[in-house]
Amino acid sequence: MPKPSTSSDEKIVSSDTIKQRLFFIVLVATMGALAFGYDTGIISGALPFMTQPLDKGGLNLTPFTEGLVTSALIFGAAVGAFISGFVSDRFGRRITLRTLALIFVLGALGTTLAPNVHIMVVMRFLLGIAVGGGSSTVPVFIAEIAGPRHRAPLVSRNELMIVAGQLTAYIVSALMSVLLHDNHLWRYMLALATIPGLLLFVGTFFVPGSPHWLVAEGRLREAVRIMRKLRRSRKEVRKEINQMREQAKASREGPTTKELLKERWVVRLLLLGIGMGAVAQFTGVNAFMYYTPIILKTTGMGTNASLTATIGNGIVAVIAALIALKAVSHVKRRSMLILGLIAVILMQIALGSVLIFLPKDLTQSYLALACILLFLFFMQMCVAPIYWLLMSELFPMKLRGALTGTAVACQWICNAAVAFAFPPMLSAMGNQTFYVFAAVNLVSLIFVCCCLPETKDKSLEEIETMMRKRYSKEDAVPSTIEKA
Repeated sequence: MPKPSTSSDEKIVSSDTIKQRLFFIVLVATMGALAFGYDTGIISGALPFMTQPLDKGGLNLTPFTEGLVTSALIFGAAVGAFISGFVSDRFGRRITLRTLALIFVLGALGTTLAPNVHIMVVMRFLLGIAVGGGSSTVPVFIAEIAGPRHRAPLVSRNELMIVAGQLTAYIVSALMSVLLHDNHLWRYMLALATIPGLLLFVGTFFVPGSPHWLVAEGRLREAVRIMRKLRRSRKEVRKEINQMREQAKASREGPTTKELLKERWVVRLLLLGIGMGAVAQFTGVNAFMYYTPIILKTTGMGTNASLTATIGNGIVAVIAALIALKAVSHVKRRSMLILGLIAVILMQIALGSVLIFLPKDLTQSYLALACILLFLFFMQMCVAPIYWLLMSELFPMKLRGALTGTAVACQWICNAAVAFAFPPMLSAMGNQTFYVFAAVNLVSLIFVCCCLPETKDKSLEEIETMMRKRYSKEDAVPSTIEKA
C-alpha cells in the first residue's frame, strides 16, 4: 500500500474550506460596505420627515440646512478616506476596520438622537468619516487576503454590498412610511445603521490580519500561519510569501516613504488613481441615484410613482453587481470599463434626446426611466466594481493604504461636486445637461483607453513591479493596449 505523500507541495486545505473561510472574512469586512450603502441611501427617505417642525418630531430643516445634512456625510467621507489610508498603513487593515466600526455605531446613534440641526450635521460628518474610511480600507483588506485567484470576485462583493445597502435603505424607507405612523419615524430609519456597524466590530475579532501588511512589518510567522489557512497547497503559500518578502525587502532597502512619494512612478500612479475616481463619479451616477424622482417628475410622472422608481434603481444596481461578480473573473478590467463607459455615453445621449424631443406623456416617462435603468445597469456592472477593484490593487505595498485613501478621498470630492452641480445645471441648461455628461464621459473613455494598464490575473507584487517599470521611465507614454 503506497505511503501518504510527504511532499512540501501537498494539499493542505480543501478548496471548499478555503471558500468558506474567505466568504466569512469578506462577509465581515463588507459589513462596512453595507453600512456605507445604507447610510448614503436612507437619507433620501428620512429627509421629508426631518423637514417637519420641531413640535411634529422633525428638525425644521430649511433647504439650506437640508443640503448641509445631506452633504456633511460626503465631506466627512473624503476626510475619512484620506486619514484611514495612513492609519491602515501604520496600524494594519483589521485594527482600522475595528476603529471605523466604532465610529459607524457612534455616528448612527448620534444622528438617531440628534436634538437639533447642528448636532445632526456634526454626527453626519462623523458618520461620513466611517463611510469614507471603510470605502478605502475594505477593498484593500479583501485584496490582500484573497490572492490572485479570488481577488476580483471577492473585492467586487464590496460593490455588491454597497448597492445592497442602498436598496435596503430604499425598501426600509418605503415600508416604514406606510406601516409606521410616528412623528419620529426618521429616527428609526437612521437607527438601523448601527446594526452593520456592530456586526463589523464584533466580526473583526474573528478574522485574520492582512498577510501582506504583516510581512511588511516583519511578522513573517503570523503571515505564514494565516496563509496556510487560506491557500490550497504549501507551494502556493511559499510562492506568495516569497513574493511578499522580496517586495518588503525592496521597500526596506529602497527609498523612505517621503522619498517614495516624490518618485515619478508613484506620482503618476496616484494621478491615475485620482483620474479613475473622476471617471467613476463624472459618469453622473449620483445625479441619477439622488435625483431620479426629480428627473421623472419633469416628464409628468406622479410623485409616488417617481419615488417607487427609486427602488427600481436599487434592484437594477444589485442585479448588475451580481452579474459583475461572475464577469470580473473572466473579462479583462479594461474591456469591462470601456464597455461600461460606451453604454453610459449612449444612455445619456438617449435620455437627453427622449426628454428634449418627445412630448410629455406616459411614453416619454417610461422611455426616460428605461434609459436611467440601463445607465445604472452598465454603471454598476462595468464601471463601479472595476473602480473599487483597481483601488485595491494599483498601489505599492509600502504606500497602499495612504495612496488608496488619497485617491478615494478625491473620488468623494468628485461625488460632492456632481451632487452639487447637477440641480443648477439642470435648471440653467435643461435636459441638454445629459449631453454635457455624455461629452465628459467621452473624455473619460479616451483617458481609460490611453492610460489604464491591465491587471487581471496578476499578483499584487507583479502589479507593483509592472507599474514601477511602466511609469518610471522619463519618457514613458502609456500604451493604448496593455497585454495581460
